[in-house]
Amino acid sequence: MTSIDDTIKKLRKGNFILIHDSDGRENETDLIVAAELVMPEHVAKMRTDGGGLICLAVDKGISERLGLPFMVDIYQSTNNKFPILKYLTPNDIPYDDRSSFSISINYRKTFTGIPDKDRALTIRKFGELCKNLPNDARIELGKKFRSPGHIQLLISSGIENREGHTELSTALLKMAGITPIAAICEMLDSKTHQALSKNDAVKYAKKHNLILLRGDEVKEAYEKLQKVSDQRSATSSKQ
Repeated sequence: MTSIDDTIKKLRKGNFILIHDSDGRENETDLIVAAELVMPEHVAKMRTDGGGLICLAVDKGISERLGLPFMVDIYQSTNNKFPILKYLTPNDIPYDDRSSFSISINYRKTFTGIPDKDRALTIRKFGELCKNLPNDARIELGKKFRSPGHIQLLISSGIENREGHTELSTALLKMAGITPIAAICEMLDSKTHQALSKNDAVKYAKKHNLILLRGDEVKEAYEKLQKVSDQRSATSSKQ
């Protein structure tokens, strides 16, 4: 059984998976879990063992259905009114061409939105909304969530276009047949005050019996699955 097969089983049970993007990119390892299965314990683990920003990676198709904007586009559309935004353009990211950041949200039934229970509720409810998007998805999003909030949304550009944790995590959930909304959090090191090294991420994974995947493994498995799916579709259309 491949590690991807094991990964899919664990994701479906609400377990964490670790993904290291690559040495030549961010060179970071993220904790990944399916949003619709997140509980307060997951948020606590991300907060204590991860330590980075807790975000929601959103599939490209779902983000389009919801009309989610990239934050850089919001800045560009309003920089005449707020000139300071012209000077804050993220045009010098050393590992990427474009930031995946979108808006931030809180579920409307949370209080401050920051405790583990509040953030878990926001994450889970967003995942549940995206699981069966209604025709009036944007209206429903507004009914259930407010912005700004304490959960940062990230928009996937598709793994064929970008190989960040946003794309890798949503592609992985697609392979698992789970709504491609992932709660992700970078793993940091309190000793070095840097991102957790790949070697230490391996040790953490072994200690906690977690699967650690490389970004190229995820992309290769996803492309292979897509190829099989395309071949089946082609065969079906000829029948």
